[in-house]
Amino acid sequence: MKPKIKAVLGTALLMAATACKEKTEPQAAEAADPAPQLQLVAETFSFTEGPATAANGDVYFTDQPNDRIYRWDGATGEIELFMEPAGRANGLYFDQEGYLLAAADEKFELWRIGPQKEVQVLASTYEGKHFNGPNDIWVHRDGTIYFTDPYYQRPYWTRKAKEIEQEQVYMIRPGSEEIVLAASDFVQPNGIIGTKDGSWLYIADIGDKKTYRYTIGPDGTLGERVLVAPMGSDGMTLDAEGNLYLTGDGVHVYSPEGDLLRHIEVPEDWTANVTFGGREGNILFITAMDAIYTLKMDVKGMYP
Repeated sequence: MKPKIKAVLGTALLMAATACKEKTEPQAAEAADPAPQLQLVAETFSFTEGPATAANGDVYFTDQPNDRIYRWDGATGEIELFMEPAGRANGLYFDQEGYLLAAADEKFELWRIGPQKEVQVLASTYEGKHFNGPNDIWVHRDGTIYFTDPYYQRPYWTRKAKEIEQEQVYMIRPGSEEIVLAASDFVQPNGIIGTKDGSWLYIADIGDKKTYRYTIGPDGTLGERVLVAPMGSDGMTLDAEGNLYLTGDGVHVYSPEGDLLRHIEVPEDWTANVTFGGREGNILFITAMDAIYTLKMDVKGMYP
């Protein structure tokens, strides 16, 4: 059984300066409420990943070894099964029309899942070769889809080697089915997230322990990359102030300038992914090993 985080109980009271003070003396003030604590929501999965926030604050996440997608209710905190089987989905993201995109790496595909759980395959090959295994996804406000394609040998695959030697990042422009190479020169790209105004895209090279920022051009092409953090990341998100949240050993929070602001410890061997959810958008939702954690924040996520 893994350790569970318990909320701090009670409040500290200041003692009266002396016992002989008159009753008319102002009473000691009650101390401020303790800071919110990390909360264990559930630990009933095999490996949690890919959290994506719906417009109402619900969070969808995956349990890839069990081939399932779950939904966390942003109002009640309850978790229910959304879809099974789920193409061994890993990363998830919602597009502008409310469809759930999934990096379904069972057959090296990118899925678009409709309201009745109908599946449209958006991509499966590049230049006639199967992807390594789509992993994480972000959608620009104009509808352009970006996704990372690292190679992780899966136990459910029959193949034992890459068809595409390079591990890269691809894009699909709105209204097009063409798969376009967006960025290369990585060891192993993984986490990806862009800013709400569509100006910047962050990509983590987990294999090289670096995270980069790219400018996004009017046609979706990426400009010069800038190193923003000396660590890679499995998944990532942004808050409303533009701070970047990277995962691995807990959650590291970096400013847009690349300064480390905070480290959120998570009592697991690996923290896979993170997003903001809840009805107010201020609940940090963390996937880590077989568990889900939440943390109430004093800042909201960049996205609703």
